[in-house]
Amino acid sequence: MFIKKPEPPIVISVGGSLIVPNGGVDSVFLSKLNKLIRSEVIKGRRFILIAGGGNIARHYRDSGKKVIGTLSDEDLDWLGIHATRLNAHLLRTIFQDIANPRIVINYEKKIANWIEPVAIGAGWKPGWSTDYDAVILARDYKANVIINLSNIDVVYDKDPKKFKDAKPIERITWADMEKLTGDKWSPGLNIPFDPIATQLAKQIGITAIITSGHDIKNLQDIIEGEPFKGTVVMPFRIDSSFYDRDYYSGRKSGNRINRIDSVIGKSIHNILNFMRALMTKIRYNPKKCLDIGCGNGILVKWLRFFGVDAYGIDFSPFALEMADPGVKRYIKLGDITKIPYSNDSFDHVITIDLLQKLERSKIKKAIKETIRVSNKYIVHKIQTKENAWFDIFHGPDYSNLSLFYKNYWEKLFSSMEEIMIKKISFNMPVFFETKFLLKKKATKK
Repeated sequence: MFIKKPEPPIVISVGGSLIVPNGGVDSVFLSKLNKLIRSEVIKGRRFILIAGGGNIARHYRDSGKKVIGTLSDEDLDWLGIHATRLNAHLLRTIFQDIANPRIVINYEKKIANWIEPVAIGAGWKPGWSTDYDAVILARDYKANVIINLSNIDVVYDKDPKKFKDAKPIERITWADMEKLTGDKWSPGLNIPFDPIATQLAKQIGITAIITSGHDIKNLQDIIEGEPFKGTVVMPFRIDSSFYDRDYYSGRKSGNRINRIDSVIGKSIHNILNFMRALMTKIRYNPKKCLDIGCGNGILVKWLRFFGVDAYGIDFSPFALEMADPGVKRYIKLGDITKIPYSNDSFDHVITIDLLQKLERSKIKKAIKETIRVSNKYIVHKIQTKENAWFDIFHGPDYSNLSLFYKNYWEKLFSSMEEIMIKKISFNMPVFFETKFLLKKKATKK
């Protein structure tokens, strides 16, 4: 299946320990991987698979040392690199009918005329592992996530084979990952992620998920945005989900709600929400509206000014405390993954720059909830990577946990049978904003 307008690929680093666990090929694992990738390709997804060297690379390195005593790091790396290329050729053979015919071994060049749904990569040159190659590919092909498959379920704060008190890490930043991995690469290094790759991933701000490749159902859950088991490595230590959790470093997450202390800031915020309320009234003329992630309720206030029976929810008690006294009775504490209203309660549901602040595993559930409580329209304004003006005028927003490209959201919304994506009559250029208008389909009785 070839895609005319391809979406960014999912980069999967397939550990050599999965392909050749003890020097012999694991055909059972490869069969499961083959079935999963093909099923996801049918759904329109694209993949770049990078093969690791695994134990077979270590066997070659150990044999070389036994014969001549010592080998340089460069020679050891080259043995490992060629092992990855052998494994990559095996993957290329398995996916030959849907994969690009050339294996990526030079990461200074992009794949020429890549139209196939799968591409295969292998080791490049001495000095780093295939983890580094995966980060380069994610950067160059604008991938939203790297999935690092190995023989461990999660990353631990120390080696669990040596320390009984080792603790699993649910999420960690690249800065703290650096503390675990160090800053130097050496051939055969057995750590969760290559130190050199960690430095590059931190620089470009990519998100990676480290998990076991043996659980294919878990891998499918990651690909499809469902809850999963694994360690998420993220650029920043800001958690804007609706749960207060600790990062590995032990420090608490930040608060999504931003204070607008200056008079000018308050005025701009007020005018912006006045215009949003006015345009909502003119375009859709809703009778009853819900603003999810309403903050201090300014949009709710203006919607009610224009005669709309508007309500709001927000996960932050701080937001409710800051709300205008005249609006407080219309807004309540609430979680987008469990909206405290019954089915079809509103003919218009709005979220503004909220979905990209959720963890990827919660996005689908959140969208389903917005659909559930609506009986007609849902509008999602979402910050995407195309909205360059944010970076130019505001700098990076560290609370964006799922900052993806526009077509990620288009594909996600298109996969939901309960809704249709409708064209917005007038919309700002994608340089400024990304907005989706969804219409709920009538349910059959």
